[in-house]
Amino acid sequence: MTAPAPVRAVEFDVGALEATLRAQLRGRVSSDPGTRALYAVDASLYRVPPELVVVPVDREDLAAAAQLTADAGAPVVLRGGGTSMAGNVIGGVVIDGSRHVNRILDLDPAARTAVVEPGVVLSDLQAAAGRHGLAFGADPSSGTRATLGGMIANNACGAHSVAWGTTADNVRALDVVLTGGDRLSLYAARPEEDPAARAAWLSDRPGREGEINRGLLALARENKLVIGRRFGQFSRQISGYALHRLLPEHGHDVARLLCGSEGTLATTLTATLGLTPLPAAKVLLALGFPDAPSAADAVPHLLPHRPLTIESVSATLVDRLPDHVRRAAQAAGLPDGKTWLLVEVGGESIETAECAGRAMADELRDARLDVSSSLVRDPAAQAVLWRCRRDGTGLATRRADGAEMWGGWEDAAVPPARLGEYLRRLDELLARHGLSGTSYGHFGEGCMHMRMDFDLLSPEGIATFREFIEQATELIVSLGGSVSGEHGDGRARSELLTRMYGADAVDLLDQVKRIWDPRGALNPGIIVDPPSFTADLRHDGPAKDRELLTLFSYPEDAGSFAQAQRRCVGVGKCRQSSGGVMCPSYQVTREEKHSTRGRAHLLWEMLQGDLVTDGWRSTEVRDALDLCLSCKGCLSDCPVNVDMATYKAEFTHHHYAGRPWARPRSHWSMGWLPALARVASRTPRIVNATTGSRAAAMLKKLGGIAPERDLPRFAPQTFRSWFTTREESSRGFGPSQGTRPHEDSSRGSRGSRGRGRQRVVLWPDTFTNYLSPEVGKAAVRVLEDAGFEVVLPAGSVCCGLTWVSTGQLEVARRVLRRTLKVLEPELAAGTPVIGLEPSCAAMLRHDAPDLLADDPRAARLAEATRTLGEALQELAPDWTPPQVGKDALVQVHCHQHAVMGFDADRELMAAAGIEATVPDSGCCGLAGNFGFEQGHYEVSRAAGERVILPAVRAARADTEILADGFSCRTQIEQGTDRRARHLAELLADALEARDRAAT
Repeated sequence: MTAPAPVRAVEFDVGALEATLRAQLRGRVSSDPGTRALYAVDASLYRVPPELVVVPVDREDLAAAAQLTADAGAPVVLRGGGTSMAGNVIGGVVIDGSRHVNRILDLDPAARTAVVEPGVVLSDLQAAAGRHGLAFGADPSSGTRATLGGMIANNACGAHSVAWGTTADNVRALDVVLTGGDRLSLYAARPEEDPAARAAWLSDRPGREGEINRGLLALARENKLVIGRRFGQFSRQISGYALHRLLPEHGHDVARLLCGSEGTLATTLTATLGLTPLPAAKVLLALGFPDAPSAADAVPHLLPHRPLTIESVSATLVDRLPDHVRRAAQAAGLPDGKTWLLVEVGGESIETAECAGRAMADELRDARLDVSSSLVRDPAAQAVLWRCRRDGTGLATRRADGAEMWGGWEDAAVPPARLGEYLRRLDELLARHGLSGTSYGHFGEGCMHMRMDFDLLSPEGIATFREFIEQATELIVSLGGSVSGEHGDGRARSELLTRMYGADAVDLLDQVKRIWDPRGALNPGIIVDPPSFTADLRHDGPAKDRELLTLFSYPEDAGSFAQAQRRCVGVGKCRQSSGGVMCPSYQVTREEKHSTRGRAHLLWEMLQGDLVTDGWRSTEVRDALDLCLSCKGCLSDCPVNVDMATYKAEFTHHHYAGRPWARPRSHWSMGWLPALARVASRTPRIVNATTGSRAAAMLKKLGGIAPERDLPRFAPQTFRSWFTTREESSRGFGPSQGTRPHEDSSRGSRGSRGRGRQRVVLWPDTFTNYLSPEVGKAAVRVLEDAGFEVVLPAGSVCCGLTWVSTGQLEVARRVLRRTLKVLEPELAAGTPVIGLEPSCAAMLRHDAPDLLADDPRAARLAEATRTLGEALQELAPDWTPPQVGKDALVQVHCHQHAVMGFDADRELMAAAGIEATVPDSGCCGLAGNFGFEQGHYEVSRAAGERVILPAVRAARADTEILADGFSCRTQIEQGTDRRARHLAELLADALEARDRAAT
């Protein structure tokens, strides 16, 4: 066959195509700058803004969108979760099938098959299959957001491919549409089929299908030797098209040829997938090694034992995990080492699985390898260790010192027997270029994922990047490897295919492309006729040079707002369909712009400036941030610790700077809540009568408050007033004689009960002081029983949270500085500060030192601040809590989850005999001012209805509902017929009961 002409899509009329698509599709067609900016990047190094974005409503809409776009000569780019790390799904006309084309059409447990639409997320299929003891064999770590269509396009593999194969190995049939509108039903070859008979059947198929089959079979027949020697040499040779599938020994498998074709040959409408029976029992053999090459050397010893998976993780990643996760991993059985292999072993019983695991460990010791090991039976402990591996994709994006790490050479693979050699020689290559890398990967199949500290911000750095990639390619080729092991070629590696396969083999790829897609419309430039892999680099543009004056200091990003916006590399964990705190608004709307990733991309595009052009005044960014709950879930749940709540506060401050009249009314009513509450507390009965009357509707409208919300009621007596009255009335009574509370104003309100004990400052936050004083009273009772002298600050204090959450940062700074002045004597004395409201404690612990980086007192306050649980655990370790002896359903405040963690509270409840159930409910949905603001009620309520509100309704009447956050308690009270309480209240009640019993 003669070499084909280069395949390129022709120029097209964007306006005409947009009009045609709008007229003939039922789905959404967008060309606005904000939407184009959202889809300009994926999880790769590359950026190519699309001309149009189409969100079809069903398969018919999807097929029509692809055909109409191709008819116009425009590039058709099919996109699922947008988690491609190779730049496969950007540019052209992006058709996003993840939003609506995402149904599981059939699941047959007897046949062990599932029929799915391309937008189905893998974790949803796994959940459905798991109910029948089945699973889809390919399970990449991005499975909570990766779509099956994208997995088919990339031939995704995942951890268990060593036992259960790649996506291609588990595909049974594909229904696809071609650019000319033809629809084909393609069936994967079965082992019992006669290859000659199948070839004849394929050739005799009618119409376009037969034409394609005859062209492919002829190409395979004429080039059998080249294909047989260069393609399909080992399981992770994913690069290029899987031409070996066309050979007789592989059953002339046209369906599986499409797996890994990266959307360049056909558009998948449905897929029939094979499901794998799950083993009855699993154990995890954790192996520790001194370095990655040593771990790789162990793989050939392990594979004959037929493990389910062999995954690696390095100490550089484990050290980056949150402290509580790292401690949990060590407690779960992570052995000594600098690189670990997680070897999962299945069996008919725990005993048989354990026996197989011990045999592997024994063989490694017999081979005199430098290895430590532990065998983990407990599923919960196994899950902790798997998190170390699962979060590697995001954790690897930063070095421990904050330096940025990038992909680009993150997916190379070699035959497993040569993996140790590859890693040693790769280390030498990195050293020659002055680079370092953080690694993790599928060691069982020789696939190494790695991010390296390339300089992609300067011409010199990009030149080094190119030189390194070219030399690394030569290394891989010399070892019989593949430049792509599962992520695909995309823009990152398509240019390298000639080096890998040779010009004659790449000519075969060109011919395959023309047989399927003679118009060259499907994802042009991918695999065939590629651009340079250093073209269209995402960060080689204006954004890298934009240094903005900000109020937050961004200490983890060298003080740079621009560097902070480079944190998000697009892995998309925020797009998971369930679980975790991040991102509640996305889990309600399923819209890209409401994901943490979408908002981060728009903020970065604001710096880039060619699509989002108004800087801090951008309406595109403002609208995307509008439904951000500022829950801070991303700070902990995002693998790269994107802090969208801080970015939102920063943006909102600048967006309304000099334009106070433009602010939403809720910024004045909710943002200034501490000041308003102080005024209202002077006449609480009058205020409550007014807010409970017909005037409430007008007050809500004036305050920009959702009409569906009930306004909180102010307490008849503030907590501060109660505390002062209590101290005055106790003078001369009790176990110790005290002074009047304000006699020593330099040291705060002294508690007469407990003088001489360890002194703690109880933080009188706005919610506790004015709205829920019973929480403060209970905390005083508990802390004094634990042996503390409890005092309140000597003057008025506030953490400034409500001003931060509404972007009034200058006011927040002033409030914080006044607070620090009041607390200065206590901070100098090292007095612990105990916060009862998690959002206020998190503000003091995390945001205040960032907002006041020039004031060392803010850092001292952050160090001094503890939750009630932390204080009792750290400062009163010998105290025995009262026995509550109840079941409790617990809603963990999202700020506590993100900043302080929940371990101390969990241990305190266990010690108090509280049987706690902590659902994976994420943010309750109220989130401070968010759920009260006009226009947010529906999203706020929907977030609550995901998990926590139904769980509260289903709880037994004798189950306590615990929620330390005022917002959480309010959402539960206004969404159910139950009242939630603070942990301090339960403990105080138990103390009272204990005392009554003692008398």
